[in-house]
Amino acid sequence: MNEGKRYNNLSGYLRETFGGKVAKLSIDGGFTCPNRDGHKGDRGCIFCGEMGAGEFASRLGPVQDQVDEQIRLLGNKWKTDKYIAYFQSFTNTYAPVERLKEVFEPVLGHPKIVGIAIATRPDCLPEEVLDYLSQLNERTFVWIELGLQTIHEETAKLIRRGYPLETYEKAVEQLKERGIRTVTHLIVGLPHESREMILESARYVGETDTWGIKLHSLYIQRDTDLYTMFLERPFPLMTLKEYVETISEIISILPKEMVVHRITGDGDKSLLHEPKWSRDKLKVIASIDKRLKEMNILQGCAL
Repeated sequence: MNEGKRYNNLSGYLRETFGGKVAKLSIDGGFTCPNRDGHKGDRGCIFCGEMGAGEFASRLGPVQDQVDEQIRLLGNKWKTDKYIAYFQSFTNTYAPVERLKEVFEPVLGHPKIVGIAIATRPDCLPEEVLDYLSQLNERTFVWIELGLQTIHEETAKLIRRGYPLETYEKAVEQLKERGIRTVTHLIVGLPHESREMILESARYVGETDTWGIKLHSLYIQRDTDLYTMFLERPFPLMTLKEYVETISEIISILPKEMVVHRITGDGDKSLLHEPKWSRDKLKVIASIDKRLKEMNILQGCAL
């Protein structure tokens, strides 16, 4: 483990890899999503807000200007000259390769950018895009993030994910074949999922052996269809205690080498409806750290 954590966290992994602190810059590449433009759907996943999960992304204009602006804003906070350009908003491979090059290439030449992270969907990785990502991977430090959220098809339909589990499995294998790091997103606390269902999703991701995992707490923002659904048909939300216990158990069943990128959600506080406890990200993380220590849980200890 690293940085005193009982799990293999991203910050420590990057520090060991690059010899110092590495910060992420949230950049908006101007992409849309097949679940919004009518190809798969027109309203997106029910938990997705107006910004497509990129509430903290810069929107200054050209990506190189966004990078400079983010470094200016965050430089004093992070005290580093090494950054990952994180393309988070919507689906960042949902375009022809030429368009992808227009977005990604300018940031690669920036002297302070040491890598690139690309959030996308597993149904938006055609062969020519995979080939380009493979080229990027040879030139810089790359990881691809896939929004799986759950392995349970009934929940996937409810949240309007828009693709079957087999599509995710194929994307993971194709990325692995090319040696491209892959990160899987899971949402903990989705409507009507039991703790065992959540753990089944986590075990499955562990067995796919992706490089990293992101664990998000479910939170309800007022600019989402999930908000409307919750008002019309309320469903039980996890308490902080339940969430902490569940995340701790997930950590115990993840492969020791898997990089844990996130252990809680981080939404727009001005739009947050519930749960209120998710406002305090540092408290949630500290509560998880405390339980891991109290229960003597280390990542992978239950495998």
